[in-house]
Amino acid sequence: MDGMDLAVFERHRPRMFGVAYRMLGSVADAEDVVQEAFIRWRDADVEEIREPAAWLTTVVTRLCIDQLKSARARRERYVGPWLPEPLLGEAGEAPDASVAVELSDSLSMAFLVVLEELTPTERAAFLLREVFGYGYAEIAELLGSSEAGCRQLAHRARERVAERRKRFEADKEKQRELLSRFLFAIGSGEVDALVELLAGDAVLYTDGGGAAKAARRPIFGADRIARFTVGVTKDIPEGAESQVVDVNGSPGLLIRVDGKPWCVIAADAADDRIQSIYIVLNPEKLRA
Repeated sequence: MDGMDLAVFERHRPRMFGVAYRMLGSVADAEDVVQEAFIRWRDADVEEIREPAAWLTTVVTRLCIDQLKSARARRERYVGPWLPEPLLGEAGEAPDASVAVELSDSLSMAFLVVLEELTPTERAAFLLREVFGYGYAEIAELLGSSEAGCRQLAHRARERVAERRKRFEADKEKQRELLSRFLFAIGSGEVDALVELLAGDAVLYTDGGGAAKAARRPIFGADRIARFTVGVTKDIPEGAESQVVDVNGSPGLLIRVDGKPWCVIAADAADDRIQSIYIVLNPEKLRA
């Protein structure tokens, strides 16, 4: 492989990572898929590849579909709620282009959780169409299916996402303000103040993966969430340090203990209330 071929691959790396991360919900797995795509690119006759972007996207998409199919059984056995691996950046800044592409609400924790309801091929068709703007003929070629079949996949996925999708577009400054007030209320143990910040039908997800103490099921309702989160603060080790960061493009919190990530907290807000809270405690998902 010469320098020009490598430059072509690197130019398309951000989009490949963007597809893989949204498909898999894991930074580590997405990086592995991109690395496998590099190996196949290196071993291919690049001069015979007329459209590198399409070729690379095809490789990444099919690798992700295969991985999702094998991951289904593992996720069914997963201990407690499964949440995506957080994609972190400095507060107020988008992650570097090598780690994220076309940062948008399609990276939010809420959106990725909803995508878990789709089959691997539905997920691929939906993302390629709605997020990356591919035409149905292109998607059909990428997935090795018919154009009509891909239209049906995308349509079915769109309907399922619409059923579950709340509101992902929230004012980031308002979200940051609500998160700040939420964390202050947790620290002070003011249950009533917490209830005031939460939507009546709010939901809390905690992902410990069996490796960290966490609720085994989602917690519903403002009052139950408030009491649970106040109790959780007692488990935070002494000397913990917190830092406001961007979590999947929205304000969130990273808590470190002895310099190592201990948990990541993200939240979705709409109508001046916190709608969903996501707490990732699984150490396997905090290594990156």
